[in-house]
Amino acid sequence: MSTNNFNQAVIEEFRANHGVVGGRLAQSSLLLLTTTGAKTGLPRTTPLGYWIVDGKIVIIASVMGAPKHPAWYHNLVAHPEVTVELGDERFQARAVPLEGADWDRAHAEVTRQAPAIAEHHTRTSRKIPYVALLRENA
Repeated sequence: MSTNNFNQAVIEEFRANHGVVGGRLAQSSLLLLTTTGAKTGLPRTTPLGYWIVDGKIVIIASVMGAPKHPAWYHNLVAHPEVTVELGDERFQARAVPLEGADWDRAHAEVTRQAPAIAEHHTRTSRKIPYVALLRENA
C-alpha cells in the first residue's frame, strides 16, 4: 500500500471513529493536520503523532529520519495557519517551528516519552524540526 493510500485510510478511520484508529497505530496519540499546499494552495491533510510538551501540542517532521523534511512541514512554513483534528475536536492553530531552548526541551521530552524517536535523529544529517501547534483564540 502506498503512503498516500495508507494515510487516506488512517484519515477515514480517524474521522469515522472519533479519533481512534486500530492496527499498528492503535497505541499512538494521533491528530490530523490540514495545511495549505505551499505550491498548490490546496488543503492537504496528514495523520501525525503528537506529544504534549510544556502544555503545547508538538509534532515532529522526522519522516523516520529521512534526508528531507516532509511536504507538510514545507506547507506549514509557507502557511502557518493550520487546522487540527484531535478526537472529535477540530480547531484552527498557528504552527510555530521551535528553536533554541524550546527545541531542546521538546526534543528531551519527546524522546523521553518515545525513546525510538531518538533513533530518527541518528539516521539523518538534517536537524529534525519540532513544531508547536498553538490554538487560535486560546
